[in-house]
Amino acid sequence: MPILSLPSPYGIGTLGAEARKFADFLAAGGQSCWQILPVGPTSYGDSPYQSFSSFAGNPYFIDLDTLADQGLLERSEFASLNWGDNPEYVDYGLMYETRYPVLHKACDRLLAQSRPDFTAFCEEQKDWLEDYALFMALKDRHGGASWFTWPEALRLRRPAALKKVRTELAGEIAFWKAVQYLFFGQWNAWKKYVNSLGISIIGDLPIYVSGDSADVWANPDQFQLDGKGLPTEVAGCPPDGFSADGQLWGNPLFNWEKMKEDGYAWWLRRISFQFKLYDTLRIDHFRGFDSYYAIPYGDKTARNGRWKPGPGIAFFKAVNKALGRKDIIAEDLGFLTPSVRKLLKDSGYPGMKVLEFAFDSRDGENDYLPHRYPAHCVVYAGTHDNDTIQGWMASAPKKDVSFAKAYLRLSKREGYHWGMMRGAWASPADLAVMQFQDLLGLGPEARMNIPSTLGNNWKWRTLSGSFDEKLAKRLRRDMAVYQRLPKAGKSKK
Repeated sequence: MPILSLPSPYGIGTLGAEARKFADFLAAGGQSCWQILPVGPTSYGDSPYQSFSSFAGNPYFIDLDTLADQGLLERSEFASLNWGDNPEYVDYGLMYETRYPVLHKACDRLLAQSRPDFTAFCEEQKDWLEDYALFMALKDRHGGASWFTWPEALRLRRPAALKKVRTELAGEIAFWKAVQYLFFGQWNAWKKYVNSLGISIIGDLPIYVSGDSADVWANPDQFQLDGKGLPTEVAGCPPDGFSADGQLWGNPLFNWEKMKEDGYAWWLRRISFQFKLYDTLRIDHFRGFDSYYAIPYGDKTARNGRWKPGPGIAFFKAVNKALGRKDIIAEDLGFLTPSVRKLLKDSGYPGMKVLEFAFDSRDGENDYLPHRYPAHCVVYAGTHDNDTIQGWMASAPKKDVSFAKAYLRLSKREGYHWGMMRGAWASPADLAVMQFQDLLGLGPEARMNIPSTLGNNWKWRTLSGSFDEKLAKRLRRDMAVYQRLPKAGKSKK
């Protein structure tokens, strides 16, 4: 369940009461993990995989009722505002217009106080917070425009220019720092509560970062940029059976040779920080560490890209040496070469299996069929990039649906969604993760994302009361049947 999808009267899910209620539901349902989407501040397209920072938290997730309880807001300042007329979907345009004026009021009151804990937070997080706060203040000054379009002195971070704007924008810089202080205060309290119930949090780390981000602006030498600060090539995936033009993600590519010279220091900071947020980390697009697809900057499709070598196992050896062995899930979906399979094996991380892929007639010998799973893997009925189970059943080719019905003994009486999830729970996979939409048996209206499209993604929300005692009891019953109830000293079922 993404944080954004939780119920809330204020237009989007937050780290407030409903987030704790959902944790209670998971515990009652015999669960030991809660997987969420990336929680960084979103940029154009509202995708959590395109964030202004790899370190910052999303201001939209700050709970307003909690701020009122802390004396930083009056409820009259936000309760009657227009938060949208459809509680099942996020209106991001409205969020942008409504949320920030409210946060400004809260932060003004915070900054007017003497808060040693705020000062300590800014000092502890300064290695990323200083650049991020300045970056966001500059974006506001330039009407939200990408830093690629800023005046050259700011784009290329001339020291005199930065010194000047730090003075001019001191108030806005302080605001953006205060927003992060509020976010992480609520995050840490929420995580402590979730963990107290025996539930671990699985976070999601996109391999790439957004071009329009503080990460790229503040660390240009870590990326493949030209002398003007523009990418030379960008990330994506080649054409395949699912997309004739491939996928053009547009993210700048890492300068792996430069990163190797300093022992992957930027990456080590990034991963270390993620493990302060999460208990387990899913690394998106794992194959990009073996080889990555580079597309000429400015191309409109991914057709002209080419594969280039990534850092390989040396990167993960550096991670283990610096940080110790971490609990990581490798997103190894898509076309896997022998070298990618070897990297996965050498890393020791569990890969992913997706049940909806198991019945795709375009594949030959299908490794996604449950009887082919190794125990050391994580199975999903579908991910945020797939249709819901009921949506897939309604839209997939008839022969694929017939195969799924035969293989899993699916029936309308049981519910196709419950039957599909049963197939995952009955598999040998170490961990089985389901989307909440599938627990509810929702159709394509609840799909989270359609890759390579804009405008109608990352919006779905559940309604208050949807995670109730009846659903928890049924979920727990299935966990008992398939021996996936948490055991003392163990987790992740």
